[in-house]
Amino acid sequence: MTANAATVTRARTGGPREDGPKILEHVLGWTLVVVLAMLVTQLGLL
Repeated sequence: MTANAATVTRARTGGPREDGPKILEHVLGWTLVVVLAMLVTQLGLL
C-alpha cells in the first residue's frame, strides 16, 4: 500500500475545512461575548 492509497482510504474526521461559513462563526462568537458582558455588568461583578 502506497502513502497515497493510505490517505485516500482514511476516513475524514472533520476539521477546519468542513466547518460552516466563517462569518457565522464570528458573529455567534461576538454575540456570546456581548451577552456575557451584559450579564457581568447586570450582576455587578465588574
